[in-house]
Amino acid sequence: MFVGLLIYFGNKTLQTHLGHQALQQIEFDVLDLNVALAKAEAHEKLVLADMSAIWCPTCRKLDKTIFANQDVNKMIEEHFVFARVEYESEQGKAFMQKYRVAGFPVLLVLDGEGKKLTRLPLTFESDEFIGNLEAILAMR
Repeated sequence: MFVGLLIYFGNKTLQTHLGHQALQQIEFDVLDLNVALAKAEAHEKLVLADMSAIWCPTCRKLDKTIFANQDVNKMIEEHFVFARVEYESEQGKAFMQKYRVAGFPVLLVLDGEGKKLTRLPLTFESDEFIGNLEAILAMR
């Protein structure tokens, strides 16, 4: 049992380290949800809320393939305020309950008051992701 626990916690530590490395590739501001909501309301933008876990391999793939992409960066910076909600935080627990989220990664688009407008489909193709964001903007 001790060996199993050692392997589990060693793997989680490694995955957390890799998650921090993936986050460093993101060029736009990554804000707390409350800060993002206030900024979005002040600047008349939408919030792109990313519910993730730092140790999650799928979340890390999203960071590397989507959020590190230059075209995606430009789209987010121009039209959205990005919020990262960490799954294991108190804010993450409240987020899951308020928006009825189970699991991660989950991408929600919110207005500046925190009203959920839509949930984005998960994709690792930057052109598809940008198309999804453009469709949301077209509905405004």
